[in-house]
Amino acid sequence: MASDEIGARTIVLVGALDTKGEEFALVRRLIESSGLRTILVDFGVFETDSAAADITAAEVARAGGGEVLDLRRSRDKGIAMKVMAAGVAAIVRQLYRDRRLDGILAMGGTSGTSVAAEAMRTLPLGIPKLIVSTVASGDVSPYVGTRDISMMASVVDVAGVNRISHLIYTNAAAAIAGMVSQARQPFVSDRPLIAASMFGNTTPCVDRIRISLAEKGHEVLVFHSTGTGGRTIASLVAEGALDGLLDVTPTELADAVCGGVFSAGRERVNIAADHPIPVVIAPGCVDMCNFGAMETVPSRYSRRNLYQWNSGVTLMRTDAGENAEIGRLIAETANRCKGPCAVLVPLKGVSMLDAPCGPFWDPEADQACFTAIRENLRPGIPYHEHQANVNDPLFADSLAETLLSFVRKRS
Repeated sequence: MASDEIGARTIVLVGALDTKGEEFALVRRLIESSGLRTILVDFGVFETDSAAADITAAEVARAGGGEVLDLRRSRDKGIAMKVMAAGVAAIVRQLYRDRRLDGILAMGGTSGTSVAAEAMRTLPLGIPKLIVSTVASGDVSPYVGTRDISMMASVVDVAGVNRISHLIYTNAAAAIAGMVSQARQPFVSDRPLIAASMFGNTTPCVDRIRISLAEKGHEVLVFHSTGTGGRTIASLVAEGALDGLLDVTPTELADAVCGGVFSAGRERVNIAADHPIPVVIAPGCVDMCNFGAMETVPSRYSRRNLYQWNSGVTLMRTDAGENAEIGRLIAETANRCKGPCAVLVPLKGVSMLDAPCGPFWDPEADQACFTAIRENLRPGIPYHEHQANVNDPLFADSLAETLLSFVRKRS
């Protein structure tokens, strides 16, 4: 933090002042009226530098490895945005290191959102980050990534101050000021940190594991397997922040294979490849690929076994061929783990829906996955089959105990 004194805390404002100077002037006044400081960073390229900026577009361009005059002469917006994005990120990181950044706010359209988000993703978790954006009501995952960036829909374009935008900008200023001004009590814990992947259909399993491990002195972070969850776990592994991983729900691989909306890409196989931590894997929820509302399911899947989980989520039962490919990817995930790894398989279903008499019960498809895992695992990785559903207490306990056995061997 810039200071322990609330009045001395600083909010960094980043935006293109060549087109949005009026908007940032208003937000700056509102924030400073609450007793906070501001630093205004300009990444507007195609006009002269704004006199209001504390850090000018020329300085941002140099921090990004370019010269603003060259960018203006070229009129190539793509190149300009790359240079300015790199420059804003470098400046924001330095302001944080210099204890001159306690929160950050940006406003803009697609380009401004992209530049600001790239900078915000370099900041640690917990630093307040807010973007007022024209794209905030759509898919914001490319902007937010694995960081705690808050998105506020601008409703109208970020183009001038009017009766609607004035309300939005006022709320944005109050929101970032409130986040920064709030006294945050430190959360101190020396317990080993375990991550677990979860989906609605594996909640009973992961909840039991979480409670069990907490009773044994571990802190468990649960991540929803919606694409972002898998990527966030991978980033925490790479940072050395985790002491273990229970990848109970690698359903993001099913979406990667079938083209679902919750894919983390096939690179998800690298989830634990960057740091030697203990990993236990189960094929939870690989019986399903995720789409939006029923009408969004691709036409090629119209004759498949579809289940409407809620009005906005439709699940498709994966078939034997898809399960074989998913199994190979799970085996590859285990094979790439740097630390000790084991795979546990529930023979009576991999989700709530995939249980005897359930709508996704398909032992042949499940077995295709299990066989592919077993046949593609490298020698030395334990593989255990259990006569249980993934959500049965005994299976959850086996997952927890397997991970704890690895942890005990390391200590």
